[in-house]
Amino acid sequence: MVFDFSSVLQQWPLLLTGTLITLLMTLVSTLLGLGLGIACGWARANGARWLRLLVGCYVELVRNTPYIVQLFFIFFGLPSLGLQMSALTASILSLILNLGAYAGEITRAGIVTTERSQIEAAQSLALDRWQIFSRVVLPPALARVWPSLISQVIIIMLGSAVCSQISTEELSYSANLISSRSFRNFEAFIIVAAIYLMLAVLVRQFLGWFGPRFIFGPALGKKS
Repeated sequence: MVFDFSSVLQQWPLLLTGTLITLLMTLVSTLLGLGLGIACGWARANGARWLRLLVGCYVELVRNTPYIVQLFFIFFGLPSLGLQMSALTASILSLILNLGAYAGEITRAGIVTTERSQIEAAQSLALDRWQIFSRVVLPPALARVWPSLISQVIIIMLGSAVCSQISTEELSYSANLISSRSFRNFEAFIIVAAIYLMLAVLVRQFLGWFGPRFIFGPALGKKS
């Protein structure tokens, strides 16, 4: 077999576009998905019984069904209810809902391990429930589970490759298009696999740097 990467690399605009769209999907789904996950984690740990039951059903539904089924339901199923959306919007929404469920369980694990003495000390300072959660409970909880959340974000980014099934023009879609044009399937997917690997390493390093500095503080990051 003779490898010819030049015919694939000549179509670098497609690879660049796919990479940028993959990063965009990852960024939006990470911001909104982690926010949803924190809300779900709080609801599962401290919410009313009906709220815990409702969030629990959502979490179990997402965690026990294939991601591609969730994606198809949003893109092909919801239009029958009058909710029409583009492939990119459907992809991002599915990623947010998927990440929110997994991040919710991860965050809940961090929240429930908060020492009761910390909460009682905050109550003695007359802090309200929101202040206690946002300033006393959440930062150390996130510090404890941050590596797991980073891994889940990476999984979501790599899972976005499935979105090519509904013609979202992300990286794997670009790979399929290039391979169909150049007939260099092996070379196209070797290059795309290398790009995914590079993105995963960079995103992991960035989040590992970002969390301790801007979310829960370097002191808590060292303890975790």
